[in-house]
Amino acid sequence: DVEKLCRDAGKRHKCEIAFHQSNHEGELIDWVHEAGAEKALGLVINPGGYTHSSVAIRDAVAAVEIPVIEVHISNIFAREDFRHFSHIAPVAKATLSGFGITGYALAIDGLAAIAGAGRKG
Repeated sequence: DVEKLCRDAGKRHKCEIAFHQSNHEGELIDWVHEAGAEKALGLVINPGGYTHSSVAIRDAVAAVEIPVIEVHISNIFAREDFRHFSHIAPVAKATLSGFGITGYALAIDGLAAIAGAGRKG
């Protein structure tokens, strides 16, 4: 369902979507670096529990020169106190939280808007 939602959002903006999912931190880091190396339009990432614990993913996001949007299905601020902190948010272009899976499409819309603004200026 999430992948279809993302691909449909990409089609609206004529953007190709590369969709990945993993529970392995190193694999997520590799994909962040790959998106940066390929100069992708941007990156939408839901780091899950790594949001609160992974300095390595934070460093990967900080290292790439593409906009990164952090997405969380639930509102992390309405959950346990330890979930209120994100290592990713300070190095991301934007963060979306609490919109359910629709947040992924909203993030793709945001990336397309950022890219459009960049082309005009």
